[in-house]
Amino acid sequence: MSSTAATQPPDDTSLAGFFRDMTSPERKTFWACFFGWALDAMDFMIYPLVIGTIIAMWQVDRGAAGLAVTVTLLFSAFGGWVAGYLSDRFGRVRTLQITIIWFSVFTLLCALAQDFTQLIILRALLGLGFGGEWAAGAILIGETIRPAYRGRAVGSVQSGWAFGWGIAVLLQAITFSLAPPEMAWRIMFALGAVPALLVFFLRRHVAEPDVAARARASTTGEQPSIWEIFAPKILGTTILAALLGTGAQGGYYAVTTWLPTYLRVDRGLTVLNSTSYLAVLIAGSFTGYIVGAWLADRIGRRMLFISFAVLASVLVLAYTEMPLSDGVMLVLGFSLGFCASAYFSGMGAFFTELFPTRLRGSGQGFAYNFGRGIGALFPTLVGYLSASMSLATAIAIFAILAYGLMLVAALLLPETRGKVLEAHD
Repeated sequence: MSSTAATQPPDDTSLAGFFRDMTSPERKTFWACFFGWALDAMDFMIYPLVIGTIIAMWQVDRGAAGLAVTVTLLFSAFGGWVAGYLSDRFGRVRTLQITIIWFSVFTLLCALAQDFTQLIILRALLGLGFGGEWAAGAILIGETIRPAYRGRAVGSVQSGWAFGWGIAVLLQAITFSLAPPEMAWRIMFALGAVPALLVFFLRRHVAEPDVAARARASTTGEQPSIWEIFAPKILGTTILAALLGTGAQGGYYAVTTWLPTYLRVDRGLTVLNSTSYLAVLIAGSFTGYIVGAWLADRIGRRMLFISFAVLASVLVLAYTEMPLSDGVMLVLGFSLGFCASAYFSGMGAFFTELFPTRLRGSGQGFAYNFGRGIGALFPTLVGYLSASMSLATAIAIFAILAYGLMLVAALLLPETRGKVLEAHD
Protein backbone atom coordinates (compact mmCIF):
# COMPACT_ATOMS: atom_id res chain seq x y z
CA MET A 1 0.00 0.00 0.00
CA SER A 2 1.20 3.48 -0.78
CA SER A 3 2.65 5.45 2.08
CA THR A 4 0.44 8.36 1.07
CA ALA A 5 -2.58 6.62 2.55
CA ALA A 6 -4.81 8.48 4.99
CA THR A 7 -3.12 9.45 8.22
CA GLN A 8 -6.09 8.83 10.49
CA PRO A 9 -5.04 6.35 13.18
CA PRO A 10 -6.71 2.95 13.08
CA ASP A 11 -9.30 2.00 15.68
CA ASP A 12 -6.96 -0.62 17.08
CA THR A 13 -4.00 1.25 18.55
CA SER A 14 -2.66 -1.75 20.47
CA LEU A 15 0.91 -2.89 20.02
CA ALA A 16 -0.02 -5.72 17.63
CA GLY A 17 -2.88 -3.86 15.94
CA PHE A 18 -0.70 -2.78 13.03
CA PHE A 19 0.22 -6.37 12.20
CA ARG A 20 -3.36 -7.61 12.06
CA ASP A 21 -4.32 -4.82 9.65
CA MET A 22 -1.31 -4.97 7.31
CA THR A 23 -1.82 -5.81 3.65
CA SER A 24 -0.01 -8.79 2.11
CA PRO A 25 2.79 -6.64 0.56
CA GLU A 26 3.28 -4.82 3.86
CA ARG A 27 3.46 -8.09 5.78
CA LYS A 28 5.96 -9.69 3.39
CA THR A 29 8.16 -6.60 3.53
CA PHE A 30 7.91 -6.57 7.32
CA TRP A 31 9.14 -10.16 7.69
CA ALA A 32 11.86 -9.76 5.08
CA CYS A 33 13.25 -6.71 6.90
CA PHE A 34 12.83 -8.32 10.33
CA PHE A 35 14.84 -11.41 9.44
CA GLY A 36 17.35 -9.36 7.46
CA TRP A 37 18.07 -7.28 10.55
CA ALA A 38 18.06 -10.36 12.81
CA LEU A 39 20.63 -12.16 10.69
CA ASP A 40 22.66 -8.96 10.41
CA ALA A 41 22.74 -8.83 14.21
CA MET A 42 23.68 -12.49 14.47
CA ASP A 43 26.68 -11.95 12.20
CA PHE A 44 27.82 -8.85 14.06
CA MET A 45 27.41 -10.26 17.58
CA ILE A 46 29.44 -13.39 16.88
CA TYR A 47 32.68 -11.47 17.37
CA PRO A 48 31.85 -9.93 20.80
CA LEU A 49 30.87 -13.42 21.97
CA VAL A 50 34.18 -14.99 20.90
CA ILE A 51 36.39 -12.01 21.72
CA GLY A 52 37.66 -13.70 24.89
CA THR A 53 38.74 -16.76 22.89
CA ILE A 54 40.47 -14.58 20.29
CA ILE A 55 42.35 -12.68 23.01
CA ALA A 56 43.59 -15.92 24.59
CA MET A 57 44.35 -17.78 21.36
CA TRP A 58 46.30 -15.05 19.55
CA GLN A 59 47.54 -13.16 22.65
CA VAL A 60 45.73 -9.95 21.68
CA ASP A 61 45.33 -7.14 24.23
CA ARG A 62 41.91 -5.66 24.96
CA GLY A 63 42.54 -2.45 23.08
CA ALA A 64 43.44 -4.27 19.89
CA ALA A 65 40.51 -6.66 20.33
CA GLY A 66 38.16 -3.71 20.66
CA LEU A 67 39.77 -2.20 17.55
CA ALA A 68 38.32 -5.05 15.47
CA VAL A 69 34.82 -3.93 16.47
CA THR A 70 35.69 -0.31 15.76
CA VAL A 71 37.04 -1.11 12.29
CA THR A 72 33.91 -3.12 11.47
CA LEU A 73 31.66 -0.25 12.52
CA LEU A 74 33.74 2.41 10.76
CA PHE A 75 33.52 0.51 7.48
CA SER A 76 29.82 -0.09 8.12
CA ALA A 77 29.36 3.68 8.38
CA PHE A 78 30.77 4.14 4.89
CA GLY A 79 28.84 1.12 3.60
CA GLY A 80 25.57 2.42 5.02
CA TRP A 81 25.96 5.85 3.46
CA VAL A 82 26.84 4.40 0.05
CA ALA A 83 24.02 1.83 0.23
CA GLY A 84 21.57 4.57 1.11
CA TYR A 85 22.68 6.57 -1.91
CA LEU A 86 22.49 3.49 -4.16
CA SER A 87 18.99 2.78 -2.92
CA ASP A 88 17.97 6.26 -4.13
CA ARG A 89 19.49 5.55 -7.54
CA PHE A 90 18.75 1.86 -8.15
CA GLY A 91 16.05 0.84 -5.67
CA ARG A 92 15.64 -0.24 -2.05
CA VAL A 93 15.06 -3.96 -2.69
CA ARG A 94 17.97 -4.45 -5.08
CA THR A 95 20.38 -2.70 -2.73
CA LEU A 96 19.14 -4.79 0.20
CA GLN A 97 19.82 -8.02 -1.70
CA ILE A 98 23.39 -6.98 -2.49
CA THR A 99 24.20 -6.00 1.09
CA ILE A 100 22.90 -9.28 2.56
CA ILE A 101 25.00 -11.39 0.20
CA TRP A 102 28.02 -9.21 0.92
CA PHE A 103 28.04 -9.50 4.72
CA SER A 104 27.17 -13.23 4.57
CA VAL A 105 30.17 -14.03 2.37
CA PHE A 106 32.65 -12.10 4.51
CA THR A 107 31.32 -13.59 7.73
CA LEU A 108 32.04 -17.01 6.26
CA LEU A 109 35.55 -15.92 5.28
CA CYS A 110 36.18 -14.81 8.89
CA ALA A 111 36.04 -18.50 9.83
CA LEU A 112 39.15 -19.06 7.69
CA ALA A 113 41.29 -16.26 9.17
CA GLN A 114 44.78 -17.46 10.14
CA ASP A 115 45.78 -14.52 12.32
CA PHE A 116 44.31 -11.42 13.93
CA THR A 117 45.33 -9.11 11.09
CA GLN A 118 43.41 -11.20 8.57
CA LEU A 119 40.40 -11.25 10.88
CA ILE A 120 40.38 -7.43 11.19
CA ILE A 121 40.55 -7.02 7.40
CA LEU A 122 37.69 -9.46 6.84
CA ARG A 123 35.60 -7.83 9.58
CA ALA A 124 36.17 -4.46 7.92
CA LEU A 125 34.90 -5.75 4.58
CA LEU A 126 31.97 -7.42 6.34
CA GLY A 127 31.13 -4.02 7.79
CA LEU A 128 30.42 -2.55 4.37
CA GLY A 129 27.46 -4.90 3.92
CA PHE A 130 26.46 -4.78 7.58
CA GLY A 131 25.96 -1.02 7.44
CA GLY A 132 24.31 -1.12 4.05
CA GLU A 133 21.70 -3.68 5.11
CA TRP A 134 20.24 -1.42 7.79
CA ALA A 135 20.14 1.60 5.50
CA ALA A 136 18.31 -0.17 2.66
CA GLY A 137 16.03 -2.20 4.94
CA ALA A 138 14.97 0.69 7.18
CA ILE A 139 14.07 2.86 4.19
CA LEU A 140 12.20 -0.03 2.55
CA ILE A 141 9.99 -0.79 5.56
CA GLY A 142 9.53 2.91 6.42
CA GLU A 143 8.21 3.73 2.94
CA THR A 144 6.05 0.61 2.65
CA ILE A 145 4.09 0.94 5.92
CA ARG A 146 1.30 3.50 6.37
CA PRO A 147 2.00 6.58 8.55
CA ALA A 148 -0.32 5.51 11.39
CA TYR A 149 1.56 2.23 11.74
CA ARG A 150 5.07 3.32 10.81
CA GLY A 151 6.49 3.68 14.31
CA ARG A 152 5.25 0.31 15.50
CA ALA A 153 6.14 -1.56 12.32
CA VAL A 154 9.64 -0.14 11.87
CA GLY A 155 10.30 -0.42 15.59
CA SER A 156 9.18 -4.04 15.63
CA VAL A 157 11.55 -4.76 12.75
CA GLN A 158 14.28 -3.30 14.97
CA SER A 159 13.48 -6.00 17.54
CA GLY A 160 14.97 -8.44 15.06
CA TRP A 161 18.35 -7.30 16.41
CA ALA A 162 17.62 -8.90 19.78
CA PHE A 163 16.35 -12.02 18.01
CA GLY A 164 19.57 -12.30 16.03
CA TRP A 165 21.66 -11.61 19.13
CA GLY A 166 19.82 -14.42 20.88
CA ILE A 167 20.60 -16.79 17.99
CA ALA A 168 24.28 -15.88 18.28
CA VAL A 169 24.30 -16.58 22.04
CA LEU A 170 22.55 -19.91 21.45
CA LEU A 171 25.13 -20.81 18.80
CA GLN A 172 27.87 -19.93 21.27
CA ALA A 173 26.44 -22.20 23.95
CA ILE A 174 26.08 -25.10 21.51
CA THR A 175 29.35 -24.77 19.63
CA PHE A 176 31.51 -24.20 22.72
CA SER A 177 29.87 -27.23 24.35
CA LEU A 178 30.51 -29.52 21.38
CA ALA A 179 33.87 -28.27 20.13
CA PRO A 180 37.11 -26.92 21.67
CA PRO A 181 37.30 -23.10 21.75
CA GLU A 182 39.93 -22.92 18.98
CA MET A 183 37.46 -24.64 16.63
CA ALA A 184 34.13 -23.40 18.05
CA TRP A 185 34.69 -19.74 17.12
CA ARG A 186 35.36 -20.74 13.51
CA ILE A 187 32.16 -22.78 13.38
CA MET A 188 30.18 -19.79 14.61
CA PHE A 189 31.53 -17.57 11.83
CA ALA A 190 30.88 -20.27 9.23
CA LEU A 191 27.22 -20.43 10.29
CA GLY A 192 27.07 -16.69 9.68
CA ALA A 193 26.73 -17.35 5.95
CA VAL A 194 23.09 -18.45 6.43
CA PRO A 195 21.60 -14.95 5.85
CA ALA A 196 22.41 -15.21 2.13
CA LEU A 197 19.38 -17.53 1.79
CA LEU A 198 17.08 -14.58 2.58
CA VAL A 199 17.86 -13.08 -0.82
CA PHE A 200 15.73 -15.74 -2.53
CA PHE A 201 12.70 -14.57 -0.54
CA LEU A 202 13.40 -10.93 -1.35
CA ARG A 203 13.63 -11.62 -5.06
CA ARG A 204 10.27 -13.41 -5.15
CA HIS A 205 8.05 -11.65 -2.64
CA VAL A 206 9.16 -8.07 -1.84
CA ALA A 207 8.34 -5.14 -4.15
CA GLU A 208 9.80 -1.65 -4.35
CA PRO A 209 7.75 0.91 -2.32
CA ASP A 210 5.34 2.94 -4.48
CA VAL A 211 6.60 6.29 -3.25
CA ALA A 212 10.23 5.47 -4.12
CA ALA A 213 9.34 3.96 -7.50
CA ARG A 214 7.26 7.02 -8.44
CA ALA A 215 9.98 9.39 -7.31
CA ARG A 216 12.60 7.72 -9.52
CA ALA A 217 10.23 7.33 -12.47
CA SER A 218 9.40 11.05 -12.44
CA THR A 219 12.97 12.21 -12.00
CA THR A 220 14.18 14.32 -14.89
CA GLY A 221 17.52 15.91 -15.43
CA GLU A 222 20.34 15.58 -12.93
CA GLN A 223 20.15 12.82 -10.32
CA PRO A 224 20.61 13.82 -6.66
CA SER A 225 24.22 14.03 -5.59
CA ILE A 226 25.52 12.01 -2.65
CA TRP A 227 26.64 15.37 -1.19
CA GLU A 228 23.24 17.06 -1.47
CA ILE A 229 22.36 16.20 2.13
CA PHE A 230 24.94 18.84 3.12
CA ALA A 231 23.19 21.64 1.20
CA PRO A 232 22.34 24.64 3.44
CA LYS A 233 18.58 23.97 3.48
CA ILE A 234 18.98 20.50 5.00
CA LEU A 235 22.43 20.64 6.62
CA GLY A 236 21.06 21.30 10.12
CA THR A 237 18.81 18.25 9.96
CA THR A 238 21.67 16.09 8.69
CA ILE A 239 24.02 17.17 11.49
CA LEU A 240 21.52 16.72 14.31
CA ALA A 241 20.32 13.37 12.98
CA ALA A 242 23.94 12.20 12.79
CA LEU A 243 24.55 13.30 16.40
CA LEU A 244 21.43 11.44 17.52
CA GLY A 245 22.69 8.31 15.77
CA THR A 246 26.12 8.75 17.36
CA GLY A 247 24.76 8.92 20.90
CA ALA A 248 22.33 6.06 20.44
CA GLN A 249 24.87 3.68 18.96
CA GLY A 250 27.91 4.80 20.93
CA GLY A 251 26.16 3.91 24.19
CA TYR A 252 24.85 0.63 22.86
CA TYR A 253 28.18 -0.58 21.50
CA ALA A 254 30.12 0.51 24.58
CA VAL A 255 27.88 -1.74 26.66
CA THR A 256 27.20 -4.75 24.44
CA THR A 257 30.73 -5.19 23.02
CA TRP A 258 32.37 -5.62 26.40
CA LEU A 259 29.56 -7.01 28.54
CA PRO A 260 30.33 -10.70 27.81
CA THR A 261 33.99 -10.10 28.76
CA TYR A 262 32.94 -8.13 31.86
CA LEU A 263 30.75 -11.00 33.04
CA ARG A 264 33.46 -13.61 32.52
CA VAL A 265 36.54 -11.67 33.64
CA ASP A 266 35.34 -9.13 36.22
CA ARG A 267 32.46 -11.24 37.57
CA GLY A 268 34.24 -14.59 37.20
CA LEU A 269 31.53 -16.40 35.21
CA THR A 270 32.22 -19.21 32.75
CA VAL A 271 31.00 -19.08 29.15
CA LEU A 272 28.02 -21.28 29.97
CA ASN A 273 27.18 -19.45 33.21
CA SER A 274 27.36 -16.07 31.51
CA THR A 275 24.88 -17.31 28.89
CA SER A 276 22.00 -17.05 31.38
CA TYR A 277 22.93 -13.43 32.15
CA LEU A 278 23.12 -12.60 28.46
CA ALA A 279 19.81 -14.40 27.86
CA VAL A 280 18.08 -12.17 30.44
CA LEU A 281 19.71 -9.08 28.90
CA ILE A 282 18.55 -10.14 25.43
CA ALA A 283 15.02 -10.85 26.66
CA GLY A 284 14.94 -7.33 28.07
CA SER A 285 16.34 -5.98 24.82
CA PHE A 286 13.69 -7.72 22.72
CA THR A 287 10.92 -6.48 25.01
CA GLY A 288 12.39 -2.98 24.88
CA TYR A 289 12.32 -2.96 21.09
CA ILE A 290 8.66 -4.03 21.03
CA VAL A 291 7.49 -1.60 23.73
CA GLY A 292 9.61 1.18 22.22
CA ALA A 293 7.89 0.59 18.88
CA TRP A 294 4.50 1.08 20.50
CA LEU A 295 5.67 4.17 22.41
CA ALA A 296 7.07 5.72 19.21
CA ASP A 297 3.51 5.98 17.89
CA ARG A 298 1.91 6.84 21.26
CA ILE A 299 4.24 9.46 22.78
CA GLY A 300 6.22 10.44 19.67
CA ARG A 301 9.77 9.88 18.49
CA ARG A 302 11.46 12.68 20.47
CA MET A 303 9.94 11.79 23.83
CA LEU A 304 11.00 8.18 23.30
CA PHE A 305 14.63 9.23 22.80
CA ILE A 306 14.62 11.68 25.71
CA SER A 307 13.06 9.27 28.20
CA PHE A 308 15.30 6.32 27.46
CA ALA A 309 18.50 8.35 27.24
CA VAL A 310 17.95 9.16 30.91
CA LEU A 311 16.78 5.69 31.96
CA ALA A 312 19.61 3.88 30.15
CA SER A 313 22.20 6.12 31.81
CA VAL A 314 20.88 5.31 35.27
CA LEU A 315 20.79 1.57 34.63
CA VAL A 316 24.30 1.39 33.14
CA LEU A 317 25.64 3.10 36.26
CA ALA A 318 23.77 0.69 38.53
CA TYR A 319 24.84 -2.40 36.58
CA THR A 320 28.52 -1.52 36.39
CA GLU A 321 29.25 0.56 39.50
CA MET A 322 27.04 -0.69 42.32
CA PRO A 323 28.19 -3.66 44.49
CA LEU A 324 25.44 -6.03 43.36
CA SER A 325 25.14 -9.75 44.00
CA ASP A 326 25.06 -12.13 41.05
CA GLY A 327 21.33 -12.67 41.63
CA VAL A 328 20.55 -8.96 41.50
CA MET A 329 22.78 -8.60 38.42
CA LEU A 330 20.76 -11.29 36.69
CA VAL A 331 17.45 -9.51 37.36
CA LEU A 332 18.78 -6.03 36.62
CA GLY A 333 20.05 -7.27 33.26
CA PHE A 334 16.48 -7.35 31.94
CA SER A 335 15.94 -3.66 32.70
CA LEU A 336 19.33 -2.73 31.25
CA GLY A 337 18.58 -4.58 28.01
CA PHE A 338 15.13 -2.99 27.88
CA CYS A 339 16.26 0.61 28.29
CA ALA A 340 19.38 0.29 26.13
CA SER A 341 17.28 -0.94 23.20
CA ALA A 342 13.85 0.72 23.36
CA TYR A 343 14.98 4.01 21.84
CA PHE A 344 16.26 2.26 18.71
CA SER A 345 12.66 1.44 17.77
CA GLY A 346 11.97 5.05 16.90
CA MET A 347 15.11 5.75 14.90
CA GLY A 348 14.24 4.09 11.59
CA ALA A 349 10.85 5.77 11.31
CA PHE A 350 12.25 9.09 12.57
CA PHE A 351 15.05 9.24 10.00
CA THR A 352 12.67 8.17 7.22
CA GLU A 353 10.38 11.07 8.11
CA LEU A 354 13.15 13.66 8.51
CA PHE A 355 14.45 13.50 4.94
CA PRO A 356 12.68 14.17 1.59
CA THR A 357 12.08 11.16 -0.68
CA ARG A 358 14.71 11.99 -3.31
CA LEU A 359 17.39 12.23 -0.58
CA ARG A 360 15.98 9.73 1.91
CA GLY A 361 18.48 6.98 1.17
CA SER A 362 21.49 9.28 1.32
CA GLY A 363 20.24 11.19 4.37
CA GLN A 364 19.05 8.23 6.40
CA GLY A 365 22.05 6.13 5.41
CA PHE A 366 24.49 8.87 6.39
CA ALA A 367 22.85 9.94 9.65
CA TYR A 368 22.50 6.45 11.11
CA ASN A 369 25.85 5.21 9.87
CA PHE A 370 27.82 8.32 10.77
CA GLY A 371 26.56 7.59 14.26
CA ARG A 372 27.68 4.03 13.88
CA GLY A 373 31.13 5.13 12.69
CA ILE A 374 31.77 7.55 15.57
CA GLY A 375 30.11 5.17 18.02
CA ALA A 376 32.56 2.60 16.68
CA LEU A 377 35.35 4.40 18.53
CA PHE A 378 33.74 3.64 21.86
CA PRO A 379 34.60 -0.10 22.09
CA THR A 380 38.26 0.66 21.33
CA LEU A 381 38.37 3.51 23.85
CA VAL A 382 36.71 1.33 26.48
CA GLY A 383 39.31 -1.37 25.84
CA TYR A 384 42.26 1.00 26.17
CA LEU A 385 40.81 2.87 29.15
CA SER A 386 40.26 -0.41 30.98
CA ALA A 387 44.05 -0.75 31.21
CA SER A 388 44.09 2.10 33.76
CA MET A 389 40.75 1.46 35.50
CA SER A 390 38.18 -1.29 35.85
CA LEU A 391 36.41 -2.46 32.69
CA ALA A 392 33.07 -1.69 34.36
CA THR A 393 33.99 1.96 34.97
CA ALA A 394 35.31 2.38 31.41
CA ILE A 395 32.02 1.03 30.04
CA ALA A 396 30.01 3.40 32.25
CA ILE A 397 31.99 6.52 31.27
CA PHE A 398 31.51 6.13 27.55
CA ALA A 399 27.90 4.98 27.81
CA ILE A 400 26.93 8.07 29.83
CA LEU A 401 28.72 10.38 27.38
CA ALA A 402 26.87 8.78 24.48
CA TYR A 403 23.42 8.94 26.06
CA GLY A 404 23.99 12.58 26.95
CA LEU A 405 24.70 13.35 23.29
CA MET A 406 21.55 11.53 22.22
CA LEU A 407 19.51 13.56 24.72
CA VAL A 408 20.79 16.91 23.42
CA ALA A 409 20.15 15.99 19.76
CA ALA A 410 16.63 14.78 20.52
CA LEU A 411 15.79 18.06 22.25
CA LEU A 412 16.84 20.03 19.15
CA LEU A 413 15.14 17.96 16.43
CA PRO A 414 11.44 18.27 15.44
CA GLU A 415 8.70 15.70 16.08
CA THR A 416 7.72 13.79 12.90
CA ARG A 417 5.08 11.32 14.09
CA GLY A 418 2.31 10.74 11.50
CA LYS A 419 4.13 12.43 8.61
CA VAL A 420 2.88 11.42 5.14
CA LEU A 421 5.65 10.56 2.68
CA GLU A 422 5.35 12.02 -0.81
CA ALA A 423 7.22 11.32 -4.05
CA HIS A 424 8.10 15.03 -4.14
CA ASP A 425 8.49 16.67 -0.72
